[in-house]
Amino acid sequence: QVQLVESGGGSVQSGGSLRLSCVVSGYTYSKYCMGWFRQAPGKEREGVARIKYDGSNIWHADSVKGRFTIGRDNAKKTVYLQMNSLKPEDTALYYCAAADVCYTTSSRYTYWGQGTQVTVSS
Repeated sequence: QVQLVESGGGSVQSGGSLRLSCVVSGYTYSKYCMGWFRQAPGKEREGVARIKYDGSNIWHADSVKGRFTIGRDNAKKTVYLQMNSLKPEDTALYYCAAADVCYTTSSRYTYWGQGTQVTVSS
């Protein structure tokens, strides 16, 4: 059974930092593209960052570029999202997801975690 478990969310003030982690079990993690997505209340889910299985093909959304960094440790079957200079508009439920290819659309991702809440206050 495939499982993705996120952690690291929380409440911070504007300008603060958080590091999200997503631990994967149940499949050949190292062969999958991993992505981070977020969904704020009343808004559609949007892609935040993604990284190919070999650490290449890294992409960050324009809204987080220069502030967030995605990384992965295949030995630990973990993908990370380092979030710095957080803004109130970053408040959302953050999900990690896996797919065989680094798709741009969330619907193409096969496996999803349960999400971790990030709340940024001004």
